[in-house]
Amino acid sequence: MKIFTSAQIRDIDRFTIEHEPIDSIDLMERASTVLTQAIMETWRPSTPVVVFAGPGNNGGDAMAVARMLSERNYQVSVYLFNISGQLSTDCATNKQRLLAAKRLKDFVEVTQEFDPPRLERDMLVVDGLFGSGLNKPLAGGFASLVKYINASPAQVVSIDVPSGLMTEDNSFNVRANIIRADITLTLQQTKLAFLFPENQPFIGQVRILDIRLSKEATEQTDAQYSILEENDIRQLLLPRDSFAHKGMMGKALIIAGSYGMAGAAVLAARACLRSGAGKVTIHTPRKNYAVLQAAVPEAVLQLDPEETIFSEAVDTEDYHALGIGPGLGQSEQTAIPLIAQLRRTTCPVVADADALNILANHRAWIQQLPKGIILTPHPVEFDRMDSHSADSYERLTKARHLAEKLHGYVILKGHYTAICTPDGRVAFNPTGNAGMATAGSGDVLTGIITALLARGYKSQDACYLGVYLHGLAGDLAARDLGEESLLASDIIRYLSRAFKRLKE
Repeated sequence: MKIFTSAQIRDIDRFTIEHEPIDSIDLMERASTVLTQAIMETWRPSTPVVVFAGPGNNGGDAMAVARMLSERNYQVSVYLFNISGQLSTDCATNKQRLLAAKRLKDFVEVTQEFDPPRLERDMLVVDGLFGSGLNKPLAGGFASLVKYINASPAQVVSIDVPSGLMTEDNSFNVRANIIRADITLTLQQTKLAFLFPENQPFIGQVRILDIRLSKEATEQTDAQYSILEENDIRQLLLPRDSFAHKGMMGKALIIAGSYGMAGAAVLAARACLRSGAGKVTIHTPRKNYAVLQAAVPEAVLQLDPEETIFSEAVDTEDYHALGIGPGLGQSEQTAIPLIAQLRRTTCPVVADADALNILANHRAWIQQLPKGIILTPHPVEFDRMDSHSADSYERLTKARHLAEKLHGYVILKGHYTAICTPDGRVAFNPTGNAGMATAGSGDVLTGIITALLARGYKSQDACYLGVYLHGLAGDLAARDLGEESLLASDIIRYLSRAFKRLKE
């Protein structure tokens, strides 16, 4: 599913108006109808409604919703803010329609001073002040109004976007001046800003409402951002030949686990095996031998010369993919062989955890990484590698640029894990849950992607499929076990169900 910028959304609106064809006021009426229906599904006519409408088209939507609710016996009070004396054409039309209906409890057009209404716990506030076209922080009277609404006990539903929130970049926004909605009824598609954790307090529960914008326009419009969809992921699955043997299913090498961190190697290797790799070899310090031999009997062990650390780059000519980093440790004795390993490896590489931490301590080495490398940092690891980011949008922008610069892939892990590709595009993953915020979850992801690469998946497909499967297995596990009790090993146990779900 594509995620469009606010400018692209305006272009698609315009295309719909010109080619459906439909008048802009009628398109607004169509949008307001679905907005009204969504509100009626949650709040009954006994709920007093206070509508705050701005001077633009978001305010036009809000007044149309107010009219429709009043016609269905809701007690509606409307406050239209027309400080500059200039309403958009469709906003002005809906103002006249609203007044002509004569069903409102109150209508106040604010041009100068504003005496705010008392907002009670049993009331619903409809926020229609500003929509997706906002490009600067709210200030002055509008900022004061937002703070007043946020301080009230009333429930708040925002139309399209909570007023004050910009649809993409909020790096320089004033967060105290953004509506904190309980529900956001967004039109046609989610907004990029909705995918960032720091914006969750503003958007509340998001419902996406289809207002039937032009399908032709949405298909033709190129989007830098998208959300992975299950039907598209299903199409990436490679068939498994009935006559396959382990040699045909890929040889994967996992370099992981300093002494005391053997569990990271166990999780990565078991996830790699569960994801279909024909043969998995674990390179690990000698003291991990007994643990790994017992925990992963299906894997081949390759012991490092050192007892407790990874100390020597190994030949990867016989392998189809390398996963490196889980539990590796960050000692200088490991740092030098790590960069040597990355520079000499010719098969696809997934670098995670301590491999990323070592690179963060030696930033000049990042320029030496092989083309096509897959980096899987969580936000803190990424900030160590690059620099501190003010918010998720800034961090995502840096990750996207790094993927372009390296001609590789940066998987920025989170609630909506972002997969940044060499062409500057970003795909967000919709699967996964808060229960996966547990030690070892990232090691599992490394093993999954390494297996898919060994199986012969293209790097981009391995990233998309691996991240989706990882989250889906976590969701299936949480459904049975609950989020609180979820362990990284549970994700591995449910990988088989995740594969079966996609194949069905």
